[in-house]
Amino acid sequence: MPKHIDVTELILRDAHQSLMATRMSMEDMIPACADLDQAGYWSVECWGGATFDSCIRFLNEDPWERLRTFRKLMPNTRLQMLLRGQNLLGYRHYEDHVVERFVQKAAENGMDVFRVFDALNDIRNLRCAVAAVKQSGKHAQGTICYTTSPLHTTAQFVAMAQRLQDLGCDSICIKDMAALLKPHAAYEIVKGIKETCGRDVRVQVHTHSTTGVTLVSLMKAIEAGADCVDTAISSLSLGPGHNPTESLVEMLDGTGFTTSLDKQRLLNLKHYFNKVRPRYVEFLSNITGVETEIFNSQIPGGMISNMETQLKQQGAGDRMQEVLEEVPRVRKAAGYPPLVTPSSQIVGTQAVFNVLMGRYKVLSAEFADLMLGYYGATIGARDPELVEQAAKQAKKQPIDIRPADLLKPEWQELRTAAIEQEGCDGTDEDVLTYAMFPQVASKFFATRNQGPKNLGKDPQMKAAVAPAQLAGAANGAAREPVTYDVRVNGNSHRVTVSPV
Repeated sequence: MPKHIDVTELILRDAHQSLMATRMSMEDMIPACADLDQAGYWSVECWGGATFDSCIRFLNEDPWERLRTFRKLMPNTRLQMLLRGQNLLGYRHYEDHVVERFVQKAAENGMDVFRVFDALNDIRNLRCAVAAVKQSGKHAQGTICYTTSPLHTTAQFVAMAQRLQDLGCDSICIKDMAALLKPHAAYEIVKGIKETCGRDVRVQVHTHSTTGVTLVSLMKAIEAGADCVDTAISSLSLGPGHNPTESLVEMLDGTGFTTSLDKQRLLNLKHYFNKVRPRYVEFLSNITGVETEIFNSQIPGGMISNMETQLKQQGAGDRMQEVLEEVPRVRKAAGYPPLVTPSSQIVGTQAVFNVLMGRYKVLSAEFADLMLGYYGATIGARDPELVEQAAKQAKKQPIDIRPADLLKPEWQELRTAAIEQEGCDGTDEDVLTYAMFPQVASKFFATRNQGPKNLGKDPQMKAAVAPAQLAGAANGAAREPVTYDVRVNGNSHRVTVSPV
């Protein structure tokens, strides 16, 4: 009898985050929920990652209401989210009580599976979130962010899996956010985890498709004992996205493995999202084929489309290749962190600064904090000259303790600030929304009663829209001021740039 392989469907979160800059509206997801709920998936990833930010920044949509709607429409399926450990869904570390409150509220609103990761693979940044998930009675999936460098080895990834198991994680995920996981490495890591942590430990593999090798990697991971893999319906797959769900199903035919997914439901989903995708054409990544250069730059799929948009906004869309070449140099200087939110944005932004302004003429505030240890520990040593430069700019010293240990209780302060905002309803959910993105949340609260926005457009109307209009509408952030910390002649200045 064929061995059953579980599948997590990514169409409602990482698929559109990677291919269309997380702009898909809830209105365009709701019609697919019935088929998703009945297709036979182990889980459907539908929340977390950049979706929370995108909901309130671009779509005027309450992310908590999105979660509650998914829970109502998919009663038979585990709902899954991506949680950035001590960062939650924001871009800084939060005090432990805030982390615990967020997990509690996510669970109450319908979340079942919490995939918890840390951008630096620093276990200290996972402990609080994993414990909170366990306390809520939900599934805690400890995550290994896969990357390659002169310092990363199979043995180190297996050792991290052991530490995650010791934390009490219900399963282990190998998260390959940039399609770097080659077939042999996939086999060796899964095999090593099963041999070291026990055959009963549940192993899941998440990978993107950007480099063109990872469908084979999923096969090798399954052969090595992986219990579950992540895919996306074909009409929103490939490029910087993920391997197609239907392709995985067919690949396993006759191999001794099966997904038991309902092919008719998959076909329904394919046809539906085929109609949705053209409506978001202005957000789609330019990367549609294979990019093996990613083995060098290591930029994850979820970041590429956003980086392209950001460069275009700065009038530097033609300099993407220079940025891709600069990223590995910045990463080495920072101690070879894996590139995943927020480290990918931090390293990527510094690479953009280096290309546009000169190498390390300007340090972003976040890059300075990364160099000083305020995001956690990295596997490699950081460039000492840049550490010194960062310390002078930030006016603080490097640390080697868990960053959250420096934080004072902040829940009451966040609550007080949140309820002062026009439109805040005073719930813990609104306070948490404010905690994640204070400036964006305050604008969202004030406009929430206007209802969600749908940024998708009727493809038949494209010809009637001028290119200049499309450029202005392509990204809601184009209308928002952007703030930078700029260092000139030894002095640090905070500059806000507003598009004309």
